[in-house]
Amino acid sequence: MLEVSALGSRYGRIQALEGIDLKVAEGELVALVGANGAGKSTLMRAISGVQPSSGKIVFNGKDIGATSPEARVALGIVQVPEGRQVFGPLSVEDNLRLGAYTRTRAESAAELERVYAMFPALKERRRQAAGLLSGGQQQMLAMGRGLMGKPRLLLLDEPSMGLAPRLVEEIFATVRSLKRARTTIFLVDQNARAALAVADRGYVLETGRVTLQGTGAELLVNGQVREAYLGM
Repeated sequence: MLEVSALGSRYGRIQALEGIDLKVAEGELVALVGANGAGKSTLMRAISGVQPSSGKIVFNGKDIGATSPEARVALGIVQVPEGRQVFGPLSVEDNLRLGAYTRTRAESAAELERVYAMFPALKERRRQAAGLLSGGQQQMLAMGRGLMGKPRLLLLDEPSMGLAPRLVEEIFATVRSLKRARTTIFLVDQNARAALAVADRGYVLETGRVTLQGTGAELLVNGQVREAYLGM
């Protein structure tokens, strides 16, 4: 479904990404792990629509390198951003409906019920301002908003960031549920253990380059990964 080839990205003189090659097949959950500053979010933004300095991004056989961010959403690429980024003054339900702006009214209504079934806490607070939700609830809202767009490829950027361990477990339980439903997911998270445990395949990013790749299970027992990212 997604193929990234020789991708490079620069911030002025700083080479943030260099020679990135990766693939995500339909129905697959692929994790990208790495330390702070490795370039994980830069790669996510490149897939979502920020123009890279070099390389190629192909989605369902189409080169989308020159495609605008909004056109990529219409194609089915939806990102749940790092840090939640909910619209605080708006209600929970209005935040969710904004995620379905490319969908018909009927599709929006159907997806809203699906999201409420997945996240009952959001339905209970649907009239409440999103800014008043807890961090975990805001992460659920951000994920629900992404799902409202009926993504063909869901980009999850640091969904567990800043959450208590119990909430991290809840978020990854949701990720596993989406995986069982055959949602195609590209997951970036600093919690390497949780991300690789749920992943079909994974990549390790270090200072803008992919240094390791393999199945999630293989990377979990890789000595280099265990020492650098799992504290073992």
